Amino acid sequence: MAWLVTGGAGYIGAHVVRAFIAEGIDVVVLDNLSSGRDTFVPDDVPFVNGSILDQDLLEGTFATHGITGVVHVAGFKYAGVSVQKPLHTYEQNVTGTAVLLQAMQNAGVGKIVFSSSAAVYGTPDVDIVTEDTPKAPESPYGESKLIGEWMLRDQAIATGLAHTSLRYFNVVGSGYDDVYDTSPHNLFPLVFDALLGEQTPRINGDDYPTPDGTCVRDYIHVADLATSHVAAAARLDAGDTIEPVYNLGSGDGVSVGEIMSTVAEVTGIDFTPEIAPRRAGDPARIVSTGERAARDLDWVMRHSLAEMVESAWSARRTAQ
Repeated sequence: MAWLVTGGAGYIGAHVVRAFIAEGIDVVVLDNLSSGRDTFVPDDVPFVNGSILDQDLLEGTFATHGITGVVHVAGFKYAGVSVQKPLHTYEQNVTGTAVLLQAMQNAGVGKIVFSSSAAVYGTPDVDIVTEDTPKAPESPYGESKLIGEWMLRDQAIATGLAHTSLRYFNVVGSGYDDVYDTSPHNLFPLVFDALLGEQTPRINGDDYPTPDGTCVRDYIHVADLATSHVAAAARLDAGDTIEPVYNLGSGDGVSVGEIMSTVAEVTGIDFTPEIAPRRAGDPARIVSTGERAARDLDWVMRHSLAEMVESAWSARRTAQ
């Protein structure tokens, strides 16, 4: 009896896998390694190299490993790129989720924790985002995540599927030196790559209506996020009442300028960020409450900003 983590060889998925292991829960990884690394998967964890679009492979994996629930992390996660590749995004995130749900139904697997995103909110016109804030995604990526939530909802009505969706904000840090953020689009990897390449990190806009003029965002540590996935799975296993969606947010944002200052302090590399023009569509502030997740999913901000930066920097240097 085990939980399957799709995308479990990726940055976030690998942390989820290790969080399950830490709780003594058997886990299996399925990943096509399009962005994941097989080295992120512990040697004693069964690894299936394949796609969520392969229904036969999924059903075979369920049967072979006695899968009882799924944490669905696999997907195409680059919001900006999704604008140029909408059909690819929908195939991976919408069709892929539909295939996974069909395979689960055929195999009698009735529990799923879905990796959703703050991108479902678009540019919210509120100081603090809650789960009830209107959804207005602004990219095929955000749309695909919202559609995924709808599919879980409708499948629950049709078949009794037990489910919840966790909406991530900005996931950073590392819980292990051998697992790091490999995204070419996320802030921390971009800053670290610039510093390691003896270049100057860049801030896109410093004239926003925020305390220091730079965008304010919700940054959460990946290990804290992983812990809440296991808590969600445990509630589903126990048949406990669970909400259909949870925001994993800090309730208190951090500016890009603050991050740059903390990076300089933690790395010991003195630099003044280059100021570039604003990026189109970047809101001044997006911060979410995590109160619902704190109530139900052991959601706690256990790491300071300095600890987030330090852990991410340590893992990135180990990967050099």
